[in-house]
Amino acid sequence: MGYVPLWCKSNFSFLEGASHPDELVQRGRELGIPALVLADRDGVYGIVRAHVAAGSDGPRLIVGAQITVSDRPDDPDAATVILILLVQDRAGYANLCRLISRGRLRCPKGESRVSWHEVGAHAGGLIALWQGRRLLAAPGDGGSDGDGERWRQRTVQLREAFPGRLYGLITRHRLPGDAAIERRMSAGCRRLGVPLAAATEVLYHHRERRPLQDVVTCIRHRTTLDGSGALLRANGEHDLKTPAAFDRLFADRPELVAATHEIAARCTFSLSEVRYRYPSERLPEGYTSGEWLRRLTFAGARKRYAGPPPPAVAKQLATELEVIEELDYCGYFLTMHEIVSFCRDRKILCQGRGSAANSAVCYCLGITAIDPVHMDLLFERFLSRERAEPPDIDLDIGHQRREEAIQFVYRKYGRERAAMVANVVRYRAKSAIRDVGKTLGLPATALDRVARLISHHDSDFPEAVESAFRQAGLDPEHPSHHLLTSLTAQIRDFPRHLSIHPGGFLLGSEPVATLVPVENASMAGRTVIQWDKYDVEALGLFKVDLLGLGALTHLDLAFALIRRHYRRRLTMATVPFDDPAVFDMVSGGDTVGVFQIESRAQMSMLPRLRPRTFYDLVVQVAIVRPGPITGGMVHPYLRRRNGEEPVEYAHPALRPVLEKTLGVPLFQEQVMKLAVVAADYTPGEADQLRRDMAAWRRAGAIEKHAEKLISRMQAKGIAPEFAERVFNQIRGF
Repeated sequence: MGYVPLWCKSNFSFLEGASHPDELVQRGRELGIPALVLADRDGVYGIVRAHVAAGSDGPRLIVGAQITVSDRPDDPDAATVILILLVQDRAGYANLCRLISRGRLRCPKGESRVSWHEVGAHAGGLIALWQGRRLLAAPGDGGSDGDGERWRQRTVQLREAFPGRLYGLITRHRLPGDAAIERRMSAGCRRLGVPLAAATEVLYHHRERRPLQDVVTCIRHRTTLDGSGALLRANGEHDLKTPAAFDRLFADRPELVAATHEIAARCTFSLSEVRYRYPSERLPEGYTSGEWLRRLTFAGARKRYAGPPPPAVAKQLATELEVIEELDYCGYFLTMHEIVSFCRDRKILCQGRGSAANSAVCYCLGITAIDPVHMDLLFERFLSRERAEPPDIDLDIGHQRREEAIQFVYRKYGRERAAMVANVVRYRAKSAIRDVGKTLGLPATALDRVARLISHHDSDFPEAVESAFRQAGLDPEHPSHHLLTSLTAQIRDFPRHLSIHPGGFLLGSEPVATLVPVENASMAGRTVIQWDKYDVEALGLFKVDLLGLGALTHLDLAFALIRRHYRRRLTMATVPFDDPAVFDMVSGGDTVGVFQIESRAQMSMLPRLRPRTFYDLVVQVAIVRPGPITGGMVHPYLRRRNGEEPVEYAHPALRPVLEKTLGVPLFQEQVMKLAVVAADYTPGEADQLRRDMAAWRRAGAIEKHAEKLISRMQAKGIAPEFAERVFNQIRGF
């Protein structure tokens, strides 16, 4: 018959589930399961990852959550029970997000409790799975009469809140009390006319993860395995079962298995239905957002160029504005302009960075300070029709005054329509060794020695841990040490807890809590959504980044001193780029405290490169990076710069792209332009190439471009050996 798992929790139930959301989805696909419910504890933290993993080939993802309900939600010591809620439609999803937000916002970070009344008030569009196990599991055969009456009252209350959408959940985990509880649950639901469905609580995609689930439970309760007592699940019956195993488990009650398909069929919502609208700005009467953005942009251009913009700039502005308006991103740019204007009015130094510097619109709006037309930067790295992803503008603000800008955003949009993006703190090598080791009861001093010998970047993790044990004078083959190595390898990259993004805001035209639950951050005056920046990007939501930067505070103070002593007013866009004394200091490696070129690696390279122009500084920053270093591009560039070897090009068509860097690709923009010029890549395809270069951990990301690049270059008349050489340069980058 097969079944639909109705109660799956991933590792985004934070130290309860022992599998990633995508592992559950992949296992469901392997087992031929048609649909799967992800119902993490009091949240939808992992739902985007599951949604992306499910893709078009399934299993179909049903959005849900396990909700903690209390008679007295404001009392942290009051007894609680759980309720599993499944989303039927878009309205139900909004209700689930609002309900979770209510529970999270009333409680300290990491906790959630809602009242029965709040559950009823948010019941629309949701299906409730009611277990009531705690009320039925009192001493004796199912509890006292008082407990039975409380269970009946709650069931009636839920039946009224969820008419025709309440199911009693029969769970079988092969525990001694299961049969007695099931009898009472079945009899009670039959008397009240509540249908039943079968389920197991799924905590991991494969039974092999049971030891890890025990460990994360101990970490959550701050205890060891020896001292865990009844905190641990009694057996390994919490895996994602095969359809045959589930059918055997409920062989005497096939109607309960059939009910899982009925419930799944009623839940038609998909995260792809979430339609995000950026909040509209207040516009002057008679203007659309596109018209107002165009007017502000060209007004800014006249200020930047002290008159009408040059023809090349005007052409670029027209191109960019057409794309921005076509993709309906005008409101985002207007918001960024308003935040920058707020900072300028209050003399708060700010500066847009990253790919936003490739946009002439950003330059003319005052968001960035580098002329991208003059610097020949590729706009499509920032925004393209093919990619159709929201622009991402990082706005650096002098760190001592960033809070003023953050509070401005809260005031403008209100707490309902503005919340900060989360940052998922994950287990890395050192933290995994320490936390897992504590649960195994290993000495803290030994764990500290081993952790100190592990690098955050060790890719061959089990081998690295074994080596660290030997260096620490410990036997890696000792059973406890061998178990620690195995478990830490499994827990790496698991979510540890939710933190807050340094400055990312999610803004909505409707309350944010209808898109994603909002909860308290540990910092006072902050609220945070349950998704991080990768989730936000995956769903195409807009993020506004307001980041604190100490170097801007230093510059602000320096500008003030220059005004006071020299009567000169400098800005980020008017700092002279040709001061010989500055370049003398830089060329000598005298750059302590100079942002971007203050590291030891930069200081050692500066006397070799000896930059004398602003563009030399751009090369200097780029050349001391993993791409050019591992690609073997540093020494060829230095030799060519010093006249020690001739400047050569793989093909004359590449000369305009690589001429400024002496035939050696150093920048991502060059690689993208190279693909456009030599292989007829569209700007969108070139940006995907950039993304795949960045995804160096993902095997084969670059290799999939090999045939396309080489065949297209050959079609343009480029010799095969030249095409191979060009691709090898890209691979090296």
